[in-house]
Amino acid sequence: MQVTETKVDGLKHAFKIVIPAAVIADKVTDKIKAIGETASIPGFRKGHAPESFLRQRYEKAVMGEVLDDLIQSESAKTLADRSLRPALRPRIEVTSFDEGKDLEFTMDMEAIPEIVPVDFATISVDKLVAEVPAEEIDKALDRLSSARSESEPVKEDRAAAKGDITVIDFVGSVDNVEFPGGKGENYHLELGSGAFIPGFEDQLIGKKAGEKVDVKVAFPADYHAKDLAGKDALFKVEVKELRAKKKPELNDDFAKFFGKKNLDELRDMIRSELSREYEGVSMSHLKRGLLDALSAAHDFPVPEGMLDMEFDSIWKQVEAAKANNRLDEDDAGKSDDELKADYRDIAERRVRLGLLLAEIGSKNKITVTDADVNRAILMEARQFPGQEKAVMEFYSKHPEMLDRLRAPLFEEKVIDFILKGVKLNEKKVTPEELYKAEAAVDAQPAKKKPAKKAAAKKEAKEEAPAADEKKPAKKAPAKKKAPKAE
Repeated sequence: MQVTETKVDGLKHAFKIVIPAAVIADKVTDKIKAIGETASIPGFRKGHAPESFLRQRYEKAVMGEVLDDLIQSESAKTLADRSLRPALRPRIEVTSFDEGKDLEFTMDMEAIPEIVPVDFATISVDKLVAEVPAEEIDKALDRLSSARSESEPVKEDRAAAKGDITVIDFVGSVDNVEFPGGKGENYHLELGSGAFIPGFEDQLIGKKAGEKVDVKVAFPADYHAKDLAGKDALFKVEVKELRAKKKPELNDDFAKFFGKKNLDELRDMIRSELSREYEGVSMSHLKRGLLDALSAAHDFPVPEGMLDMEFDSIWKQVEAAKANNRLDEDDAGKSDDELKADYRDIAERRVRLGLLLAEIGSKNKITVTDADVNRAILMEARQFPGQEKAVMEFYSKHPEMLDRLRAPLFEEKVIDFILKGVKLNEKKVTPEELYKAEAAVDAQPAKKKPAKKAAAKKEAKEEAPAADEKKPAKKAPAKKKAPKAE
C-alpha cells in the first residue's frame, strides 16, 4: 500500500492512499473461491462450479465488498500506524478506480489531541460543610404541621386577616357577562395563599362573615384562558363564614402519622433528610469547583469539528430562547456576534472537559456496568410515582436510549475517581452560605444555560459532552408523565 500524508494543519490530517490492483484482484479471487466452496448452484456439485461461472455471477458484488473492506482496513491501519485517534468519522473519497487498475482514495480527518492529565494531588478544591441548625428542624416541623392543619370557625366578631380561611360564594363576570368557571359555592379560600388571581384575596382581608363584596381584578396577560387574558373582571362575593387554621399539636401522636414512634424520632428523620440535601448541594458545588480547576489546569487544542457540533447545539437553544423572549437578562442586550463569541467559549470549555474526562476514564479503566445503568433507570422511575412500570417498559423497548444514561454515569464515575486524588479543604458554612455559594456558581458566565426555563427558577446546568456543572436531581411532581413506551 502507498500512503502519502498530504496535509498536517494542527489536528487536521489528510492522506492519499493507493491500493495496488494486484491486491484487489487477490482479495476478489479469494472471496469468489470461498463462495464456490459453500454455494449450492443448480447443475454443479457443491464446491465444483467453475471459477469463470462464479465470477460471472458474483464478481460485481464481491468487488464492492472487497473495496469497502480494503478502504476501511487501510484507513484504520493508516491511523493506527501514526497513533492518530479520530475525533469524528474521517471523510473518505474514492478519487480513482477502474477494473484492473489501482484504487486511489483520500482520507481527511481531525485527530483527538494528546492529553496529559495533571497530577490530581496538585489540585485543591473546597468542600463546603453545613450542619443542620435546630431552627431549621423547627421550621420543617412547622411546615409539616401546617400541611396537616385543619380549620375551625372563628367565634369572636372580627374581620378576616391574612392566613384565615374564608368560606365564600362568588360569581365572576366580564363586561356584565358571566364566564365559564367563574362561579363557586362554599369555596374555602385561604387568604394569602395565592390560589386566586392577583388582587382577589387582598380585597377580602378586613371583611367579616355575612358581608358581600365586589372584587375587581384584572386577569394576567398570560392567563391560560386566552378569552380572559388581560381583561378586567368583577366578582360578586359573599363571605359566608370565617375560619381559622388550627395546627395539630407537635407531640408523639403527630410523629406517628409519619411512621415514627415519637417526636424525637421525627426530628432525627428531618435532620437526616436535611443533611442529605445539604450534602447534595455541597457535592454539586465541589464538582463544579473541580471542573473549574481541571479547566484551568489543561489547555490543549480541541477538534474544530467537535467544537462546531457543540456550538451548533447550543446556538439552536439560544435562537429558540430569543424567539420565545426567554434569553437570560445578561444576554438580552447583546448582539448575535457577542452572543456567538460567548457561547463558543462555553462550547470549547465543554468539549475540552469532555475529552479530558474521557481520557482519564480510559487510562484508569473506568467503565459503566449494566448494574450501574439498571440503578439509574430505577432512580429515574422513582421520579414518576405511579408510573414506574411505564418508565421501565420505555427503556426495555428503546435500548438506544440507554446511551443517554451511560454517558453521564461514566462522567460522574470519572469525577468521583478524580476527587479521591485531589486535596479537599473542608470549610464549615451555614446553610444560607452554602446555598449562596451555589447560586454564585450558577451566575458565572461559563456555566450558564442559554435560556431560562419558563416559569421556573434559573438553573446553571451544562448539557455537554462533559459532565459539566450539574445540580442535584430534584423530585419530580406527582403529576409528571413518564415516557411513553410506544
